[in-house]
Amino acid sequence: MERPKLEVADVFRRYGSAYRQQHAGSLSRGQRRVMSAIQLCRTAALGGHLEECDSCGHQRPAFNSCRNRHCPKCQSLARAQWLEDRQAELLPVPYFHVVFTVPEEIAAIAYQNKEVMYGILFRATAETLRTIAADPKHLGAEIGFLAVLHTWGQNLLHHPHLHCVVPGGGISPDRNRWIACRPGFFLPVRVLSRLFRRLFLEHLQTAFDTGKLQFFSSLERLRDPKAFAAYLSPLRQTEWVVYAKPPFGGPEQVLNYLGRYTHRVAISNNRLLNIDHGRVAFRWKDYRDHDQQKTMTLETDEFIRRFLLHVLPDGFQRIRHYGFLGHRYRQAKLALCRQLLGVVLTLTGLAPRQDKPDYRDLYEKLTGKSLRECPVCHRGQMVAIAVLSASDRAPPFATP
Repeated sequence: MERPKLEVADVFRRYGSAYRQQHAGSLSRGQRRVMSAIQLCRTAALGGHLEECDSCGHQRPAFNSCRNRHCPKCQSLARAQWLEDRQAELLPVPYFHVVFTVPEEIAAIAYQNKEVMYGILFRATAETLRTIAADPKHLGAEIGFLAVLHTWGQNLLHHPHLHCVVPGGGISPDRNRWIACRPGFFLPVRVLSRLFRRLFLEHLQTAFDTGKLQFFSSLERLRDPKAFAAYLSPLRQTEWVVYAKPPFGGPEQVLNYLGRYTHRVAISNNRLLNIDHGRVAFRWKDYRDHDQQKTMTLETDEFIRRFLLHVLPDGFQRIRHYGFLGHRYRQAKLALCRQLLGVVLTLTGLAPRQDKPDYRDLYEKLTGKSLRECPVCHRGQMVAIAVLSASDRAPPFATP
């Protein structure tokens, strides 16, 4: 497969060392670790193996991946495997896409308190969807959905929001029937927005009262309870952005759509246009200007700063499942959903998993693209002939 000509790793390799030195006091351990992982990904520093074509004799080194979830090069296989796991959970109903976004004032607090604030975003969103859906005035059913956290906009600035994908209906309170949404309509977004705003601010106040929030720099004044209350007061009156996109046509479209959201990172390598003279140019879509494709050029320090805004806390779960898709009762409740919808599972869908396949076989199965085919003759297969040990001496761009 043809690799992008430019990569985020190239930015870190050329300018990362200077950035570390200049921002030594503000870089977190996690951010340093992400920079190093991306720089070292698929290089001799991580080791690998030497491959040779069994037809023409062409040789190539295949170095190991870093597998960091922030690395643009390491998401394809993880995404494909995740989508295969989700395929068995799809129901033959329309699916809806609902997005929950917080105001800029909340985003500022969130950047200084990522784990707490992103957790509140998930909690308030889940409570909002489940509460309104369970209300007989709207749907009157138990729903299931997954939520994916994104923390960026197209310009790489901090913009935390949740993408929720929801089957169009749910289980009735007596568990005897499937209650479907009205055609083309899930839940009223204004009602969702108002409840989301109230629940989020309630959880935020609780986090403040229990000492879970920290404030620095321009937000340091918010340590005072009166200043914090005054900061939040206008937000109780403004409209918070919750919007629903048009429903999907069916389950087969859901997987294609999810593949674009679940394992995305702040910027993909194929958006990069140029890295030169201390600047990075990349493509971006301006949603405020009728989705126009534009080019943005940033100083390398600013590009790196924006990329690192989106490093998540260690172990933080950015994809979560709720309702009848929640992990604890998922299998039993999905079985009930299928029963109520009259869906019959084939034996193939219930087949037990086999031993873990080679990653190249798995990649080809899930994507249709071969990692084994010789890139030169396109007839032979690339076969591993030697192990390449990790370099004893790290490249000069690595973190010491």
